Amino acid sequence: MTDIIDELVWRGLIAHSTDLDDLRKALDAGLVTFYGGFDPTAPSLHIGNLVLLTTMRRLQLAGHRPIGLVGGATGLIGDPSGKSAERTLNPRDVVADWVARIAAEVGRFLDFTPGPAGAIAVSNLDWTGELSAIDLLRDIGKHFPVNQMLGREVVKARLEQGGISYTEFSYQILQANDYLELFRRHGCTLQIGGSDQWGNLVSGVDLIRRVTGESVHALATPLITKPDGTKYGKTESGTIWLSAEMMSPYAFHQFWLNRTDAEMPGLLRVFSLRSMSQIEELERELADRPAARVAQRALADEVTRLVHGEDELVKATAAARALFGQGDLRDLDEATLAAAIAEIPYASVDPGLRRWVVPAADESGAWRVGQAADGRLLSVADLMAACGIVASKSAARRAVDEGGAYLNNVKVTEADAVPETGDFLHGKFLVLRRGKRTVGGIVRADS
Repeated sequence: MTDIIDELVWRGLIAHSTDLDDLRKALDAGLVTFYGGFDPTAPSLHIGNLVLLTTMRRLQLAGHRPIGLVGGATGLIGDPSGKSAERTLNPRDVVADWVARIAAEVGRFLDFTPGPAGAIAVSNLDWTGELSAIDLLRDIGKHFPVNQMLGREVVKARLEQGGISYTEFSYQILQANDYLELFRRHGCTLQIGGSDQWGNLVSGVDLIRRVTGESVHALATPLITKPDGTKYGKTESGTIWLSAEMMSPYAFHQFWLNRTDAEMPGLLRVFSLRSMSQIEELERELADRPAARVAQRALADEVTRLVHGEDELVKATAAARALFGQGDLRDLDEATLAAAIAEIPYASVDPGLRRWVVPAADESGAWRVGQAADGRLLSVADLMAACGIVASKSAARRAVDEGGAYLNNVKVTEADAVPETGDFLHGKFLVLRRGKRTVGGIVRADS
């Protein structure tokens, strides 16, 4: 059986740690209780948090007990890490709602089955909410040398950029106290987090040493970047969220499916729960048969299943196949089809099929609009040009004449044909295709 530290090193998942030999000995000696924290700064976690979640899952699979902490208290304050200006403080009821949402997301990654390694879920509001200002200053604050706090990179950066409030300056005290409380309540001796949290992690280690005289551990995972050094977590359409409400399972699956070959070895090692040997086999497939995109499909399926479940994975893959003529579009439910069309070029049309609108692709607000000539209804050729799968109506006519135009996967034989009411899937969607790979959508407005 592979040593868990060796595995994390092989996967490139250790950016910083306290004494690695001591941590290895502790993990090899028996069950270690560890925790990872997630602040509710948005209604959902994102791909950056996924690094920590899958790392926690690996440690649990190796026989250790995870604590998933959601920052019901620290989320009211705001972590200055990675921020050049003060965070906007969110209302308490908003934070409470986000805590519940994020706790549910964290719960999907950990095994809460009762037993020695059964996961625990906590909110730091449980103990921080009862902590008076006097107790914080007397029992916790006295262990934090101000010169040491000022020496943290995030604090120095903020001071150079105009300053930092006492509220955010104190965040490291609250997070360190979380580690102390979990050490006392659950025997927690390892905290893991992202590399941007390293200062907060070692503050907790130092606090426990000062208060109890005990030595504990910290481990930070690296920031995951693309081969060119740019960050993951953003696409043209926004953040890669884990919530189905904020990013559809279809769009989530497509994100992973569309990664380049150069990205795949690193992504497989970080995000796949497959064994080292299985990942190495996928890497060989990638090198030997890149056109098959076996690694991309394997990772997209695995991560989508992990985040959204088997049912949503089945829907996402069925939608992708159906869009390109390999399945029946009418078998897709409305939500899945809507999510798929949102990821391809599309145009909106009025209910009377006389006018089309293409939403702006950026923040310019420059929408494209058009209508059928001479007051006619919009034809298939009009709609193909409107959604952008051809450059013009004449190009649409050529595609039809050459037998390469499809409406809902049915070959179009008349460019001037007007879609009928029954053609609209779920009463509002059309899928147009030119050739095998160029797909666009039409969405009919409700009124």
